[in-house]
Order: sequence, then structure tokens, then C-alpha cells
Amino acid sequence: MNLRQYSTIVKSLMSIKKTLSKLNKELTPYNCQLIAVSKTKPASDILEAYNCGQRNFGENKAQELVKKYETLPKDIKWHMIGHLQTNKVKYIAPFIHLIHAVDSEKLLTTIDNEAKKNDRKINCLLQLHIGDEETKFGMNEDELVSVLDKVNSGQFENVNITGLMGMATNTYDKKQIKREFKGLKNLLEELKIKYSSEHLQLKELSIGMSGDYNLALKEGSTMVRIGSSIFGERSYP
Repeated sequence: MNLRQYSTIVKSLMSIKKTLSKLNKELTPYNCQLIAVSKTKPASDILEAYNCGQRNFGENKAQELVKKYETLPKDIKWHMIGHLQTNKVKYIAPFIHLIHAVDSEKLLTTIDNEAKKNDRKINCLLQLHIGDEETKFGMNEDELVSVLDKVNSGQFENVNITGLMGMATNTYDKKQIKREFKGLKNLLEELKIKYSSEHLQLKELSIGMSGDYNLALKEGSTMVRIGSSIFGERSYP
């Protein structure tokens, strides 16, 4: 390693520490949890954030998540934040802390089955489609209510539904983003009144990423998923 490479690494690590400090100061008044999105990032970056006190990290690919789980400290709380295929659930079921993007009853059924095999209950958020883009995943409200009815009746014994997750439209229109976040927050409050059971405690609202987390905080987010602001742009092979 030459001096220039070493200098770049040191600068990057200092930036991670500084950004985490800034974000935590912003989030504390809102009692909002920071999920540091570490997808495509090396273990060295994650360890730097870990050494700064960060414990919650988000990944969007099961294979990458498993590799990082195997090599990094075991007190890290891993969050699956991306679209999860049913055939990948078995790989993360033994250790995952929270699955954010449960976007279908089929996926929830698979998670429940894999959780049972591992003798544990897996925390999940149900993803609602709130943006304009058809490419984004998520249930509609009718599908969401149908799943919640079944969870409330005890059909899924090995999952805990702890809240909702949503991804706003990718737009510069702040009013639209705010409207989408507010709509999901209002829905969550309505569902809290309607549902309450051992496996259904709706308290979390996972909205907001690097570009819109400030809007999400004002609309009641309890978890923001931030990656590029902490670690820089994604790294690809």
C-alpha cells in the first residue's frame, strides 16, 4: 500500500465517523433508529462504523449478508432491507434481526416456516407499495389487511410483525414524498387501533433513506435506512 492509498483509507474512515456522529445527533430528538446500509461495502467500512458504536446494519442480498455475518462481530443486528426471494430465506433465518421488506403472504409463510425450523421468532415489517413506480415492491392495502387478519388470528406463530415499511417515489417533488410518508404513518396509526396480539405489535415505521430521511423524520419514521451518506456511493466488483 502506497502513501496515497493509505491517505484515502484514513480519509474515508474519518468521514464515516463524522457522518455517523452527525446523523445520530439529528435522529436522537425523533427517537429514530439508524440502519446503516452496508450493501456492497467491505468489512473494513462496517468495522469502522461498528467501532463508532453503530450496531444496526442493512443489506439487500442474502448471500452477501451471510458472508458478512460469518466474519463480523456477532452482536451486530442485521436487517434485510431489500426484496427477499423465498428460496433465500433459509440462509438468513438463523440469525436475522429484522426483515423490512415482507411484500407478500407467500414470503411471510416461508419466513414463518424457516423460523420454526430454527426454533425462533423472526421480526418482520410488512412493506406497502406507496410510490408511483410499478417496479417497486410492496402490498396494496387490501393485501396488507388480509395478512394482518391472519397474523392476528394466530396463523403465523413464528413471526412478529412489528410495523410497516415503505419506499417513496424517486422524485424531486418533496410534497409528493411527504404525502406518501404521511399516508403510511396515518395507516399505521389506524392499524394500531384495530390490531393487537402476541405476534402483532405495530410500533415501527421504516421510511426514509439518504435522500429523503429529513422528510421521513417529520412524518414519524422510527427507522431510517441510510447508506451512501455514510459510506459513499455503492461499490461494485
